[in-house]
Amino acid sequence: MSQGRILKISGPLVVAEGMRDANMFDVVHVGSNKLIGEIIEMRGDKASIQVYEETAGLRPGDEVISTGSPLSVELGPGLIESIFDGIQRPLEKIRDLVGPNITKGISVPSLDRNKKWHFTPSVKAGDKVEAGDIIGSVQETPSVLHKILVPPTLSGTIVNILEGDFTVTDKIAELKTDSGKIETLTLMQKFPVRRARPIKQKLTPDEPMVTGQRTIDTFFPVAKGGTAAIPGPFGSGKTVVQHQLAKWSNVDIVVYIGCGERGNEMTDVLREFPELKDPRTGDSLMKRTVLIANTSDMPVAAREASIYTGITIAEYFRDMGYNVAIMADSTSRWAEALREMSGRLEEMPGEEGYPAYLTSRLAQFYERAGKAVCLGKDGRIGTLTAIGAVSPPGGDISEPVSQATLRIVKVFWGLDSALAYRRHFPAINWLNSYSLYDDRLADWYNSNISDEWMKNKKMAMQLLQQEAELDEIVKLVGVDALSPSDRLVLEAARSIREDYLQQIAFDENDSFTTMKKQARMLKIVLSFYELGKKALSEGADMNKLFSLKVRERIARAKEVPEKDIDSVYDALEKQIEEDITALYAKEAE
Repeated sequence: MSQGRILKISGPLVVAEGMRDANMFDVVHVGSNKLIGEIIEMRGDKASIQVYEETAGLRPGDEVISTGSPLSVELGPGLIESIFDGIQRPLEKIRDLVGPNITKGISVPSLDRNKKWHFTPSVKAGDKVEAGDIIGSVQETPSVLHKILVPPTLSGTIVNILEGDFTVTDKIAELKTDSGKIETLTLMQKFPVRRARPIKQKLTPDEPMVTGQRTIDTFFPVAKGGTAAIPGPFGSGKTVVQHQLAKWSNVDIVVYIGCGERGNEMTDVLREFPELKDPRTGDSLMKRTVLIANTSDMPVAAREASIYTGITIAEYFRDMGYNVAIMADSTSRWAEALREMSGRLEEMPGEEGYPAYLTSRLAQFYERAGKAVCLGKDGRIGTLTAIGAVSPPGGDISEPVSQATLRIVKVFWGLDSALAYRRHFPAINWLNSYSLYDDRLADWYNSNISDEWMKNKKMAMQLLQQEAELDEIVKLVGVDALSPSDRLVLEAARSIREDYLQQIAFDENDSFTTMKKQARMLKIVLSFYELGKKALSEGADMNKLFSLKVRERIARAKEVPEKDIDSVYDALEKQIEEDITALYAKEAE
């Protein structure tokens, strides 16, 4: 333990002398209130410390004590349904103790030390175990079976193991290591946040994270274990998209980080998530969610830590073999915290004042996502999908955070304020978004959806691109100058936009769309185009084709309940063919 004195205070940055025996990233207690801080720079015996609390009231000469250990999170039963701040302090517990405002220096254990959990062992005395093995489980919520793992640094033989109700600090087992030392195992373990949890092997993501959002699943899919970014200007719907993903994605656990966002936005999340019903279980969505709330008025240094706190918790659940999604809203605010701390450290600034290491720090975060063979003898596989919102000033994605993010992630969902103002949600612009997982997921689509899926989505995207090119001509000379075939392209693209891509979040049949329903809907929209093209070549009247009553049924196809899609869509496909065929059959007569 190292003990020093404050030399200088600059906002959240404190410089202390006499800290020669301390280490980089040690947690320290600053001043008489024991404010929590972390060493981020060492120069001789001087340590630069980012303090995770308000530094008003500190003065030169106040005591600084190093704990000798890095910033770590407590991992165990009690994480699910909890709301933490950026350094894993339980906000609900703090509110119950001191009221709505966080008192400086307050120290509350992250996990409840009094609540008892029923532990059911899955190994017995005499069994050999290695790092990451499952030794038992706790039914944390109806949705989540919390698997108790051997810590990553331990292996050996179980000496004894207990069954019953325990707190997170009670002894549940004793482990004799290979060196002969007896280690006590509890329901809880600690792990440093700035170090990725170890795995056996990283695998190539090869299965899509089905979100139920047609724009994403059809054109810009993200793989389980993949990375995605949602850049967009103010009001374009970044938070709404992340809410939809959190609710509907086929993942087991959701970790949502509100990093530097406005307080009222986080309030909406905290109010809505407990009320949202998990479509898979019928329980509250909070039964499989961990929330980390670090609003823009909280100390800036804690904003920087919140990202690491969240992804370490997500890795812990991945190590149990679960599919986990982490939503970071937004990494721009996190980068602003880096910029502020870098400026106070007087480091050489990079582009727009951001530190030169911005890209590497972003990469360290996103690279912790992936599909992995977890530690343990059973070879279980878990996935961690990272989705980060980016809030570029003025919606300009040429700024450093957006560009650095795009160089790292493989999916780009570019939000467009013009689409949002037209009430087209999700407001993802199909012309500048992309997914690099498309080809890798083709085999899964062919096996699980249909052989036509890849061909149909390619045709739909081509129609949307053709529409954009024809729009330029229409603006110059008007729509009447176009040929009937080009007019058909515009009509088909409009149908794709309005009847297929646009979704209503408040409609229970349209808010979420299964992959089966998406495939059938897309086939119906494209069949009108294919049959219409044939009808025009046979001499059918263009205006009659566009005014067919069946087009209204196509527009309402999204409202059909899942249980009825086979019968309704079969009848609709048959009617489209009959109505269009009748047009050119009359002309032939």
